[in-house]
Amino acid sequence: MPEICRFFGIIIKMFFDDHDPLHIHVEYQGNKAVFDIQGNIIKGELKSRVAIRLVREWIDLRHKELMEDWELAQAGKELKKISPLD
Repeated sequence: MPEICRFFGIIIKMFFDDHDPLHIHVEYQGNKAVFDIQGNIIKGELKSRVAIRLVREWIDLRHKELMEDWELAQAGKELKKISPLD
């Protein structure tokens, strides 16, 4: 599963040819969660409210790039890195 971004200890990945709806896999301090494109946690959990807030902010800011990577992943093509939060 390719890593598409890393910031503040948060690792964001996306599977190739993964199932709909668009989602990302997030790891932080040993916890794992899956977020949909609206920023909802649909599986797992992150125990840090700050990490959840940062992931949601990142999703809002990088929505277009996430959509582009999802299309690449569905086609089995190489994903592009997405800029982190500053």
